[in-house]
Amino acid sequence: MQKKIIVIGGGAGGMLFAALAARPGTQVTIVEKNEKLGKKLFITGKGRCNFTNRCDSGEFLKHVVSNSRFLYSAVSRFSPEDLIALFESWGLKTKTERGRRMFPASDKSSDVIDVLKSALRKNGVKVMLHTKALDIITSEDSVTGIRAMKDGEEFFLPADRIVVASGGLSYPSTGSDGDGYRFAEKTGHRITKLYPSLVPIVCREESVRRMQGLSLKNVELVICSGKKILFSEFGEMMFTHFGITGPLVLS
Repeated sequence: MQKKIIVIGGGAGGMLFAALAARPGTQVTIVEKNEKLGKKLFITGKGRCNFTNRCDSGEFLKHVVSNSRFLYSAVSRFSPEDLIALFESWGLKTKTERGRRMFPASDKSSDVIDVLKSALRKNGVKVMLHTKALDIITSEDSVTGIRAMKDGEEFFLPADRIVVASGGLSYPSTGSDGDGYRFAEKTGHRITKLYPSLVPIVCREESVRRMQGLSLKNVELVICSGKKILFSEFGEMMFTHFGITGPLVLS
């Protein structure tokens, strides 16, 4: 009997998992509320898609802000180098830039999406667009499927396994509107208070706002509390109408 896996969310994580999980005897279905796959991927890295960093697993985990041990098993089993090798085996030409950041050689995030979509087609993954997952259905502590809606009609999709890859709460217009937290909470997980991250900095000084539009490269940003340095990093930043932003500031 064929095992059925439903992946809620057709972003980077959902597509990659679905492509790797699809094998003989398993039917994988991606349920995506948007009109296309990889909507957030299109805008990552200013449209260039910095898909990983070329470093070993140990160094990668050093940059996880809290509880990096939680990711130790996953990153040890599938390292940044493994991801680079996988994408290249699928035909993506890559390049390494400053800070060992990895990009597609074309500087087009669409190329990353295309190789993922090609892998989905090759492995027989079913994709349901314009389809919103409403609820995860369980019975006796096991999942049985999801309740979904398309074109205003609700229906049930049976499944033996369900993977929630719906993103966080960071970008509702791309689909990351917090559904995953709701699904997790309903199935028994405790959700801690949510805080924004990777955000710009608002500045009160009028002189900062007067420099709106000015971009700087190869600068150092230092944040202090009294004499204590809280953060120090080197990179790119930009002045805006409210303060400062850019990769360096978002870090």
